[in-house]
Amino acid sequence: MKSLDAQTVANCLPRQAMVDALDEAFRKSVNVPPRAHHEIAAENNAPGTLLLMSAWSSDYIGVKIVTVFPKNSALGIPAVSGSYLLMDASTGIPVALLDGTELTLQRTAAASALASSYLSCKDSKKLLMVGTGKLAPHLIAAHRTVRPITEVVIWGRRAAAADHLAAELGDDRISVSVADDLAEAVSAADIISCATLATEPLVHGDWLRAGQHLDLVGAFKPDMAEADGHAVSIADVYVDTRVGALTEAGEIVQALETGSICEADIRGSLRELATNAVSGRTDKNSITLFKSVGTALEDLAAAALAFDNFNDGQR
Repeated sequence: MKSLDAQTVANCLPRQAMVDALDEAFRKSVNVPPRAHHEIAAENNAPGTLLLMSAWSSDYIGVKIVTVFPKNSALGIPAVSGSYLLMDASTGIPVALLDGTELTLQRTAAASALASSYLSCKDSKKLLMVGTGKLAPHLIAAHRTVRPITEVVIWGRRAAAADHLAAELGDDRISVSVADDLAEAVSAADIISCATLATEPLVHGDWLRAGQHLDLVGAFKPDMAEADGHAVSIADVYVDTRVGALTEAGEIVQALETGSICEADIRGSLRELATNAVSGRTDKNSITLFKSVGTALEDLAAAALAFDNFNDGQR
């Protein structure tokens, strides 16, 4: 069985190839059972959570194993750990163990880029990144893969973190700056990508203008939200999966509860976009919104691509 560490996973997942692999995966028949969620509270253990996310196609079977132990931070070790086990679908034999954290970062960013390729204006040049965590540079790079981004603006709660990310993104091909005023930055952007742990909305519908695309990645629980109900209600809303959005996506769940939108207002999912069951952007003046909560299908597509590319590189 092969072992792919974080750097190897990253090297084996070129951005455009990853976007294309997801597009193809959403067209295929892939089995994705509900995520298994277990609370760990053994007598001698700190409280934690075990998450099991599985999927299988005609080629591969995969399971992502994630543990979340919040008290690890006090010990100076990561609170979240992840591994991905990839198996041959014809035999069930494990073929690779991949770094799950890097795999998740790569596939999450690629899903947003795939959505943007259907939903943002083709001439989008200015990207606002809201959030400065590990996912932020991946989202910026992924959006640049599918749109001609020439200007990146970064906003974060901590100015020092935003400055640090901006410095890391030094590139002669783009202008990078840090925003102090979030409302002003939102209004000026073509694409707004959010990856935060916000529990109160950061982006307000009153700040949005015609032709923008809003990419919401961070709010993965019903009590979280990166955009308010007004933003959701004035946008053409698309999601990665309808099941996930209706149960986990904070902005969607809250907008449904308050009556800002109804289920019929969700125009489509990534599968429906990829298979042309629904149309993407049809009006340059529309405001589009993509809400991502993640799906094991994306993990499987990423793991398969990384493993295949790794094997090609070994030949």
